[in-house]
Amino acid sequence: MKPNAGFTLIELILVTVIIGILAGMVALNYSGRVRDTQVRAAKGDIASYSNAVDMYALDNNDEYPKALDDLVGGKRNYVREVRPDPWGNPYIFTPPTDMMKADYKIFSGGPDGVPGNEDDVTSNSADPSATTNRGKTQSQ
Repeated sequence: MKPNAGFTLIELILVTVIIGILAGMVALNYSGRVRDTQVRAAKGDIASYSNAVDMYALDNNDEYPKALDDLVGGKRNYVREVRPDPWGNPYIFTPPTDMMKADYKIFSGGPDGVPGNEDDVTSNSADPSATTNRGKTQSQ
């Protein structure tokens, strides 16, 4: 065996660069999946809260809650607890303007927590996995 056996500096640099490229690809792919998962979790929570609001109205002679916190406690627990959205912000609930229409809204301000912009999450928000990296739907 040679006394100089081992890796050259070029070989070590090359392996380090390859590992760095692979790690970068995994990180980019993972970050997109986290956002998709958060949006799906928010949509699921909104659907659950909507069902609870409807049950509350049925039990209270078509009177809707003033806030989501009204779903916890009282005569009946409609949800165990009102959790924040996946980004740590409270869900936004606007009571109905017309009791007969049941036009209440439950939504999340999204990742930035600011309601009223394009990253808000509602029960009918677009599915994040339905678009590719170029912004086209997969069915196109």
